[in-house]
Amino acid sequence: MNNRILTLALCIGLCLAVGFAGSTFTPEPGSWYYTTLNKPEWNPPDWLFAPVWTVLFIMMGTALAKVLGAGWQKNEVKTGVALFAIQLILNLGWSASFFGMQSPMKALVVIALLWIFIVLTMFAFARVSKPASLLLAPYLAWVSFASFLNFTILQLNP
Repeated sequence: MNNRILTLALCIGLCLAVGFAGSTFTPEPGSWYYTTLNKPEWNPPDWLFAPVWTVLFIMMGTALAKVLGAGWQKNEVKTGVALFAIQLILNLGWSASFFGMQSPMKALVVIALLWIFIVLTMFAFARVSKPASLLLAPYLAWVSFASFLNFTILQLNP
């Protein structure tokens, strides 16, 4: 198997695995506090989140593979991968905070850090591969929206 294809598959698999891990904090609909939270009328329907996140995780994995393809020996690659790892952990941390701990406040702190590390990752990736950086733009946009949604839910549920 071509090394680039294997790297791409592993990177996408890693991101999807983190997405799956995050989803384990989300119990069955109707059986937990999320259904009792006041949410804005512009809150997306629950069915939309899984397909959006799946596409975003595939794009994230593709971006990571592009950066790794530039060569692990380069410091810019190591920096980009380290920042990517941090934002990936924070991504999982948001699910654990919001759903697992049932704390929109803790989740808001985590998502603010996540947003910062996505931006830092994009800048680091741009030094290696501009297309890799651009692949993270929809992710940043979604997390920006999710941050505002998280903030609004916190305001509606003092």
